[in-house]
Amino acid sequence: MNTAFSTLIRTASHEQHMEAETSTFMSDLLGGRLGVEAYARYTEQLWFVYEALEADAEGLASDPVAGPFIRPELLRRGALERDLTHLRGADWRATLTALPATEAYAARVAECAREWSGGYVAHHYTRYLGDLSGGQIIRGKAEQTWGFARKGDGVRFYVFEDIGNPAAFKRGYRELLDGVRADELERQRIVAECRRAFALNTAVFHALGEEFPLTA
Repeated sequence: MNTAFSTLIRTASHEQHMEAETSTFMSDLLGGRLGVEAYARYTEQLWFVYEALEADAEGLASDPVAGPFIRPELLRRGALERDLTHLRGADWRATLTALPATEAYAARVAECAREWSGGYVAHHYTRYLGDLSGGQIIRGKAEQTWGFARKGDGVRFYVFEDIGNPAAFKRGYRELLDGVRADELERQRIVAECRRAFALNTAVFHALGEEFPLTA
């Protein structure tokens, strides 16, 4: 195959990626037009997705397809829980609720983690590479808009303390994608799942947008 798989997966999902990034909710959030409650609600939804993504990460470490991608320095659940404690208080679990769109997203991630390691890689890629890239824009905007300490509580989800050189890490990650143990048909299935992951994420943004509409 002439085109590197990491390039193929990026270009094939570009349209869905842009749709997610430019959703009304995310645009309003990053534009400072929504309050910190919307940011906290979004953070809650992330917890459900990463719970599904990381619940069986240790078990997948020996998987020939997904195993190379299981890197402890990427894990986000602990950071999310620290952020939620800051945003919601020590009893944040008592009021934690998932939107139906979030439930569908997390259920698909969990299904792939259990049954299809190639699909799990698709979700792993869309989440963690996004966190290392565009997620840094969200962190900066959140610090600026709501006064969180730089890389402190409230935005720790976006802080990868154990990755000293994000650019080098992302290059290494793309090399793992290029070498993923999958034939051409399976790679096409992984690309399709990547598109699905972005669509599921966009559905969460749409639901959040309905929950936090801008008043005229």
